[in-house]
Amino acid sequence: MSRIINVHEAKTQLSRLLDKAHAGEEIILHKAGKPYARLVPLKPPAKRTLGFLPGEVGPEFFEPLPQSELDAWQGK
Repeated sequence: MSRIINVHEAKTQLSRLLDKAHAGEEIILHKAGKPYARLVPLKPPAKRTLGFLPGEVGPEFFEPLPQSELDAWQGK
């Protein structure tokens, strides 16, 4: 369940509110009686795995492109 708190009150209790958000509590900040912002815990970034696709790059991949293809990339 979300906790609703006024922005003015949040200014004086920010450290405590951040601790609660970090612990998993959702805190809705209201300004002039309307929802204004939400404090929620950050999710750790997903670990990225390199080289997960099958296959290999052959030596031809590293060969220079023909001049006609280079010209096409440059719009000539």
